[in-house]
Amino acid sequence: MSALAREQLPALSPRRWHDPAAWSTTADVFAILIAVALPWSTSLASISAAAFLVSMAPFFDVRAFLRSLQRPVCALPIALLALALAGTLWSNVSWAERFYAVGPSTKFLMLPVLFYHFERSARGRQVFIAFLASCAALMAMSWIVAFDPRLALKSGAEYGVPVKNYIDQSQEFALCAVALAYPVIGLLRARRIWPATLLAALSLSFVVNMLFVSVSRTALVTIPLMLAVFALLHLKWRSIVIIGCATAVLGGLAWATSPPLRRTTATFLRDYQLYKERNIPTSIGLRLMFWEKSLRFISEAPLFGHGTGSIRALFEEDAVGQFGAAAEVVANPHNQTLSVGIQWGAIGIVLLFAMWLVHLSLFRGEGLAAWIGLMVVLQNIFTSAFNSHLFDFNEGWMYVLGVGIAGSMVLAARSQASVARESAGP
Repeated sequence: MSALAREQLPALSPRRWHDPAAWSTTADVFAILIAVALPWSTSLASISAAAFLVSMAPFFDVRAFLRSLQRPVCALPIALLALALAGTLWSNVSWAERFYAVGPSTKFLMLPVLFYHFERSARGRQVFIAFLASCAALMAMSWIVAFDPRLALKSGAEYGVPVKNYIDQSQEFALCAVALAYPVIGLLRARRIWPATLLAALSLSFVVNMLFVSVSRTALVTIPLMLAVFALLHLKWRSIVIIGCATAVLGGLAWATSPPLRRTTATFLRDYQLYKERNIPTSIGLRLMFWEKSLRFISEAPLFGHGTGSIRALFEEDAVGQFGAAAEVVANPHNQTLSVGIQWGAIGIVLLFAMWLVHLSLFRGEGLAAWIGLMVVLQNIFTSAFNSHLFDFNEGWMYVLGVGIAGSMVLAARSQASVARESAGP
């Protein structure tokens, strides 16, 4: 084995097989591999996550981990998973469907593990850098595939989408674009012009790709909201007005020069009219229909819901005798709150919003880690109005990685600051 390989996976060296520090470094490497793989492959990301958990076993402190579970940031995700498991008891679908529906919630188990590990590791930032670099490579590939679709890594690929789908790709690019705003402003205030320019160019390149190559309606709605939060938290009113005017001008130019943007925006009104006037199952029309039916399902079992995995069966039962959009059957109502409410009622909704609020409160304050964590949670909340993103693979793992690692970095920094204050004395 080469010296580089031994350095990257130190726990594999026979002499260091029992060294906890070597295994901790190996766990860091696998966490980085999760971030690198996530934009490209669900299989590689899953394998890396499993390897991360296995590599933690030799140095895992069970008592310390159990103590960490008492914190709400860890306890609430576990409570959601526990509710999903409990919900199998009062569901009316087959047991196979019940346990299949539990699957998307199991990723919440990784959150407390990430909190436990990265409070003790100093490599959290490398995980975020790896994710940014991987997304930048995906963006370059997206441009290549836009010019030559034959180079896509999957058959039947969408325009400018080399792997997976345009929703996953847009969510990754949107998060990277907005997260880079914080270091750009910090570098400009420190008068480090060239690094700030390079990061600003990278951020803008993500936005340009979303405007001219693969346009997501969800991203069009959520990016302005995330930027508004950034402006209110980190800019003065004069800067907000100037940037707002510049954004309006650039938005007008993008509208005039981007046919994909105009086509995507035009579908909002057209899809609604086709659904309302002709009962044609368009994207917006179907969402409205799903939401309307979902609210009715929730009203039928408001406290505990219909049980885990019950969504498809409810839509199938309601579609009997219907036609057009009303006859569509789904297992996902395209709204996180409704998905939780149908299955686990008001109890599930309370737990979901409690988790979001606790994670938001964790990222109050300054610092890059707090900013990244805040944007991860806000993006998930905003986009979950249109999708069940916590239960989706890509977006769910973005939330778990972002909150788990950024949150642990914030907690570690606060702990160090507290120790420093105690050492300084009165």
